[in-house]
Amino acid sequence: MRALIVDDEARVRKAVRLLVDWQSHGIEEIAEAGGGTEAIAMIKEFKPALVIMDMMMKSGHGMELMVWVSEHAPSLKFIVISGHDDFEFVRSTVRHGGIDYILKPIDPEAINAAVGKAVGQWRQEEQERREHQQKSIQLNEFRPVYSEKLLFSLIDDPGSSESAMRRLRMEGVIPEEADKGRLLLIPIDSGDTALLRRFGYDSELLHFSLINICNEFLLPGRHGIAFKYWGAPMEIVILTWGPSDRAPELIARINDGLFHTLQRRVHVGMGMAGELPQSLPHQYDEAETAIRRRNLLQPDQYVHLLKSAQQDTIEGAASLSFESVQEEWKTAVLSGDAGQISSAAQQWIDELCRSGYVSSELLDAWESDILSFRVRLLREALGKEADNLVSESEHDESSLTPPLTSSYTFSPSAWRDWSRAFMTRLAGEISARHSRENRMTGEIITYIEQHYRNELSLQEIASHFYVSREYVSRKFKQEFGINFSDYLTKYRIDKAKKLMLNPDLKLQQISEMVGFNDVKYFSKVFKKQEGESPREYRSK
Repeated sequence: MRALIVDDEARVRKAVRLLVDWQSHGIEEIAEAGGGTEAIAMIKEFKPALVIMDMMMKSGHGMELMVWVSEHAPSLKFIVISGHDDFEFVRSTVRHGGIDYILKPIDPEAINAAVGKAVGQWRQEEQERREHQQKSIQLNEFRPVYSEKLLFSLIDDPGSSESAMRRLRMEGVIPEEADKGRLLLIPIDSGDTALLRRFGYDSELLHFSLINICNEFLLPGRHGIAFKYWGAPMEIVILTWGPSDRAPELIARINDGLFHTLQRRVHVGMGMAGELPQSLPHQYDEAETAIRRRNLLQPDQYVHLLKSAQQDTIEGAASLSFESVQEEWKTAVLSGDAGQISSAAQQWIDELCRSGYVSSELLDAWESDILSFRVRLLREALGKEADNLVSESEHDESSLTPPLTSSYTFSPSAWRDWSRAFMTRLAGEISARHSRENRMTGEIITYIEQHYRNELSLQEIASHFYVSREYVSRKFKQEFGINFSDYLTKYRIDKAKKLMLNPDLKLQQISEMVGFNDVKYFSKVFKKQEGESPREYRSK
């Protein structure tokens, strides 16, 4: 067994090495890391069973390391050693599966007890993982004789569905007399991490177990058959035959069996019963649509069938579009005020919940509208520069991705927090770009003040600051209401007027000093701006 000590202080790492009785715990190899970032790399390569880590480190915070471990190495056990008696740290340690939280200075008895507990838990879970793996192998040896490929082709390959049906009848999978049937669709909740963890995150084993439980209620009475749908990784299909009104009763019995075995119930989408096999592709589409349109605010209703009553509800909810809150979102984002942003996010969730109907389909539509709103607002606020920002965000979509919308749950608080974070980021993007542009405008003006005596052009300014000529021209129009050349001319003439106060300077000298090589042209420009010639101005 291996252990990793993570602390940015070498003396602390040394102390841990000395205080823990590694041999008695069966730990043979110990490695060290000076921070969370280094620890992640070492965990991938060294593969320890136990990590003893500090919370506050310069290179990679301990909180970030805990989150990474819980997501990418859930079987790894860790103990936190910290000099901070912070309740949030302790709570985070417990939430992410930490074994213990030990305060510095380290007590030998406490750390050895924690290591012993961690090692014991790891060994027990390792044994369970091996048993699950062995069980998976054994279960696969007793898989039913029918081919999932044939059942899948009934839905996904109409061209071969008739031949697939004949083979399934010959094998006794589908009765000869079954000429009509009903398709039921069960989406597996991909957000149910507790259930996935129970099966060692082995989706194949989870599928197989759920299908077996379903078939315990279907096969004995020849009511139907459950199988994995190859077209979607997290779906199970049930094909039933016989009386079409039997389906709700079968679903109720299956759900009771699933709850008894796994403490879970499933949502089921149903198509309208029809001829076998030709109606199955259409039935699948109906069942999938019923699932996507199921009301997430009614989590205890498990059977979902498209019908006129539900259609009326959907049409009523469809009137709740993003336009109803768009102006509030826009005002909040442009204000940059955290209070207004929070209020706008809460208003959206309140509107959704008051509607009485929220579905995966509706949330997907809202997500699309919200992302389009972001692009429109960026372009409105930043012009063509928004395209660069939109392009950059395509490579970093993490903060633009809403909470997982599984077929099972809807969390108003999670969606509210996401919308608040979304608006906060959008406000920051606009503010940051404006600040950067303001700084650049100031730098351009300074450059002009330092080089106005030379030949200056719009192209030279653009090249020096690595921007386009159009950008520079637009900024001068926005900031000063005139173009670049007019600004430069005005600045030079204003400088010339100050130099004219010196009677010893000739007009030829002054014109050259402010960037005009031709005194006649200088006089022409001066008169056009001031309404009088340089000599007339000087004679006053």
